[in-house]
Amino acid sequence: MSTARSTRTTEGRMFTVTGGDWDDFVDGLRDETIESDERIIVNMGPQHPSTHGVLRLILEIEGETVVQARSVIGYLHTGIEKSCEFRTFTQGVTFVTRADYLSPAFNEAAYCMAIEKLLDIEVPRRAQHIRVLLMELTRITSHLVALATGGMELGALTGMTAGFREREEGLHLMEFLTGLRMNMAFIRPGGVAQELPDGWEQKVTSFIEVMRSRLPDYDKLLTGQPVWKGRLVGVGVLPLEGCMQLGITGPILRSAGLAWDLRKTMPYSAYEEYDFDVPVADEADCYARFRLRLAEIWESLKIMEQAVVKLAEPGPVMVTDKKIGWPAQLSIGSDGMGNSLEYIKKIMGESMESLIHHFKLVTEGFHVPAGQAYVGIESPRGELGCHIVSDGGTRPFRVHLRDPGFVNLQSMPAMSEGSMIADVVAAVASIDPVMGGVDR
Repeated sequence: MSTARSTRTTEGRMFTVTGGDWDDFVDGLRDETIESDERIIVNMGPQHPSTHGVLRLILEIEGETVVQARSVIGYLHTGIEKSCEFRTFTQGVTFVTRADYLSPAFNEAAYCMAIEKLLDIEVPRRAQHIRVLLMELTRITSHLVALATGGMELGALTGMTAGFREREEGLHLMEFLTGLRMNMAFIRPGGVAQELPDGWEQKVTSFIEVMRSRLPDYDKLLTGQPVWKGRLVGVGVLPLEGCMQLGITGPILRSAGLAWDLRKTMPYSAYEEYDFDVPVADEADCYARFRLRLAEIWESLKIMEQAVVKLAEPGPVMVTDKKIGWPAQLSIGSDGMGNSLEYIKKIMGESMESLIHHFKLVTEGFHVPAGQAYVGIESPRGELGCHIVSDGGTRPFRVHLRDPGFVNLQSMPAMSEGSMIADVVAAVASIDPVMGGVDR
């Protein structure tokens, strides 16, 4: 039972909805199981090192066996979607990039593609390939975190240190390309914020070489290791029919034998021009998901290598419509967000009209035709969708992210019930939820 009360604010009528308390729910479970001394309720989280952040698991156990498992979310809710309604469409990029904070480039891309769909504009070819380069780099760094944290939670501490070591290589490259390691807000409606810096080809090529030299170490360290296989093989099994019923996508779905990858099945951002494979397995267990993420890193390196070749051709990185595209021909500021001092001097010295236009573009934003659009892309965790509703103004009427981590978390009880507590840790690690995206 829930109740709602309303208050008047400067933004209009606002509702506050309240519902039941999880503690009451847990107490009710204890009342139901009080007759049996064998069954107890265990709280795992929300500050547990093996719950990938602030995720709370309520486990009903008999001995070491999990009889029932429930996930409790919301501890990292930051109102990202709602905040977008009070900013211009371009400013909204800085909010959505912080949702799934391990794959910011994907949040930015899905959001901007939905806006571009409403505007009915074509993003320049060079900007499309820059987006591909950034997304595949982000896929690699995200998968490395999944491998590293999964290794840490299962006791393979060397795997953890190796994973974060390689991730640092990726974040250093991201900082060089965009100005920031994470939450870059580099992908903007109409293209990207700026041209890639001088020397980017050599930096990207060096990163690819380093990764290709180090990835085989993961096979030596983990893939064939009997203890690692003992913890993962046959654990957290979720067959294809279970994935389909729960709406599961990403590595979990592909580990069950279905080669569903939106980059191939519904290509976007010029992915149809790239040659890469979609790794699949049929064991549908934690070990298969580990191997798939490792294989996907190899494929992302192939895509990045092709992107370097395609980006050899010069071209604009932002739409030419001055009513939409933020200036992208000059460098942005040292904070990675604002305009550089050189650009400010240039635009203030050109004409009063150009200064007024820039001021209105930044503060008011551009108008987006009324309507709604949905765009789905393949993030490291599965299908990431962005649904935007516009009322014809300069701010979104509604923004909603279909975060794959949120949907995939539904599979946790199916993977865990009937197994040991230690296997719950392996199952959650193989799902790879990022609570910033789950809670938003």
